[in-house]
Amino acid sequence: MTTSDRERRVLDRIEQTRRRRPKVREERITLAHGAGGKATQTLVEAVFLEAFRNPALEPLDDAAALEIGLSRVAVTTDSFVVTPLFFPGGDIGHLAVNGTVNDLAVSGARPLYLTAGFILEEGFPVADLIRVVTSMREAADAAGVHVVTGDTKVVQRGKGDGCYVNTAGIGVVEHAWQLGAHHVRPGDAVIVSGPIGDHGTTIMLARGDLGIESDLESDTAPLHELVAALLDVAPGVRMMRDATRGGVATVLNEVARAAEVSVVLEEDAIPVRPEVRGAAELLGIDPLYVACEGRFVAVVDEASARQAVEALRAHPLGAQAAVIGRVGETPAGLVLLKTSFGGTRICDVLVGDPLPRIC
Repeated sequence: MTTSDRERRVLDRIEQTRRRRPKVREERITLAHGAGGKATQTLVEAVFLEAFRNPALEPLDDAAALEIGLSRVAVTTDSFVVTPLFFPGGDIGHLAVNGTVNDLAVSGARPLYLTAGFILEEGFPVADLIRVVTSMREAADAAGVHVVTGDTKVVQRGKGDGCYVNTAGIGVVEHAWQLGAHHVRPGDAVIVSGPIGDHGTTIMLARGDLGIESDLESDTAPLHELVAALLDVAPGVRMMRDATRGGVATVLNEVARAAEVSVVLEEDAIPVRPEVRGAAELLGIDPLYVACEGRFVAVVDEASARQAVEALRAHPLGAQAAVIGRVGETPAGLVLLKTSFGGTRICDVLVGDPLPRIC
């Protein structure tokens, strides 16, 4: 059997596995079901999508695209359970606002309004709650959005983890472009807006379990202005997605599956800070799977790639934007990485839960 024959058999087996109807095989929920990888995808598709299936939900994008009268709006929701609540570069309040704003922004919408729901544990310090709420107000002001309604629940001591925040967001789509993974085509360029893995690594180090000191900070930031700068100059934008749980690799696997294309990444082209790379090597974690909270992945047609990167680099949040790969035809549904050593490996969807409670 030749090497190509072996590769073909492996790819065929992967394709057969992926085409099976999703089924949750565990009897109880595990942390892996919330990590953004394979277990999360299976849970979402086999339980939630199966129960709530409708045309607005089926794309499983960061926000649902809706038409109300003559207006196009985007709606999203998210929950934040990060620990620790306060970390270098931000806190759960900043995270809640920026994460929701970004889900709207990468869907092509201008963020307008947010909701805020709080689940508080008995005994949680009021001073910490005020600090979280103040951070949310500051982040909302910076993003130009308003928190217009909310809810508060208190659970018994030991039944929560201090403070959880749930948000929803509404934005308006003011352009005629249709964005989504299914628009991606072979030959398109894959762009990341900046260094990856900052947030997940910061949270990991902030827990103090590793005994590593670093000046690294979370990249949490509102991306609506950066997205607008891209859309203003690059008519060939196919899709955008913020690389949160599961990181860049998981986002691109979702794109490859939805568009039935391959994505080929160049390892040397992917911006990663030395501190992130060092921590990842220490733990045996690939930065491609580590969450960001102020970075997005965009796929644009080849003709728009250079001007897209230039527009991103002109903004402070996109100063290190880079083309990190290209879209191909085969093997459909897979993400491949050309390594620094000249080899090629498959970057599959995240398995397990290497970085719990990062957002």
